Amino acid sequence: MPEVPCRLVFVTGTDTGVGKTVLTGLLLTRLRARGTRALAIKPFCSGGRGDVALLRLLQENELTPEEINPFFFLKPLAPLAAAQSHRQPIELDSALLHIRKIARRCDCLLIEGIGGLLVPLGHDYTVLDLIHRLRCEVLVAARNQLGTLNHTLLTVRALTPFAVHRKLRPRHPTPVRVILMQPAVPDISSASNPRLLGQLLKPVPVTTLPYLGPRCDRATSVRSAAQRLGSRLDKVLT
Repeated sequence: MPEVPCRLVFVTGTDTGVGKTVLTGLLLTRLRARGTRALAIKPFCSGGRGDVALLRLLQENELTPEEINPFFFLKPLAPLAAAQSHRQPIELDSALLHIRKIARRCDCLLIEGIGGLLVPLGHDYTVLDLIHRLRCEVLVAARNQLGTLNHTLLTVRALTPFAVHRKLRPRHPTPVRVILMQPAVPDISSASNPRLLGQLLKPVPVTTLPYLGPRCDRATSVRSAAQRLGSRLDKVLT
């Protein structure tokens, strides 16, 4: 029988600190609870490996820290800047090779990005270039507060050129979904953002996830929330 290709889902964000790791953890937990052989990686990481530790716990230590995060730098900088300071350039083909190697071990691979789409990973490529080479599904995590309209629209337009507000479609459209992550303290825009983004980004689906509490980056909290939000997460994964 022919080998069934692994489903690749890339989790990016409109900025840093918008909830990519929590979203990745929720989806990973939900997929595995449904019986899917799912794994998650974060190829690029700098400043600390707390996110890597969380993802490792949520997949029962099936992957080593180095398999989850092959490109790590202590300095909290964009990967290109960190790599240059260490004189350790990261080639795009090396990143692709690692991702595809892990993908052979599962049915669905979640790939968490770093920062936003245009964060430079190497001297001639960005997160967006990595996504284009993978030809994967993309989930955009966005913070549901003032400013998200601009940041989210810019991100989705970069992913789907000419697909928003125009009738033209790219030859190889990128499947995109937007997930608005509710902040601890919503502002006046938090109530209207989901509706407006739903209108402005149509037909790109927009889903809102609630704030999970101050300990949302703990494995126990993620597992509990994934069970509670099961049907909503299923829609994101549809």
